[in-house]
Amino acid sequence: MKFLKVLISTVVVLAAIGFGVYYVGTKLIADQVMDKVTVELNDSGQLESVKEEIMKDPDLRSFIEEGKNIDSSKLPFQTKEEATRVLVKKFNISDIKEFQSKAQDGLTNEEKQELLDKIEGSLTDEELLALKVLAYKELNK
Repeated sequence: MKFLKVLISTVVVLAAIGFGVYYVGTKLIADQVMDKVTVELNDSGQLESVKEEIMKDPDLRSFIEEGKNIDSSKLPFQTKEEATRVLVKKFNISDIKEFQSKAQDGLTNEEKQELLDKIEGSLTDEELLALKVLAYKELNK
């Protein structure tokens, strides 16, 4: 009986540690990715060029403007950090880097649609709407 109590206690403690590592680990990764991307865009001056490219592209602009009049309090996330956490869970780091490199190199209409399809296929409608809201807010700062 004592062995069973020790075994159950050990399993509960290990499960709690595993959950903590998972939660804290994804938060740390999300924070690092967000910091790295923000610093890279600000240091290279690409943030403004990205905003200009989005404003020039009518498809992207209309896609993002869908988030203009949405109440973000009902969405699954409200901050860039929370969005990054969700994206890190849905996509692996190599996918995110691939998205970034394709966007930096410039996309054809076919590549844009392929990228949007991949993102839309992996995210729920609410998550996608929350990303649109964040993108709209970020563009109109």
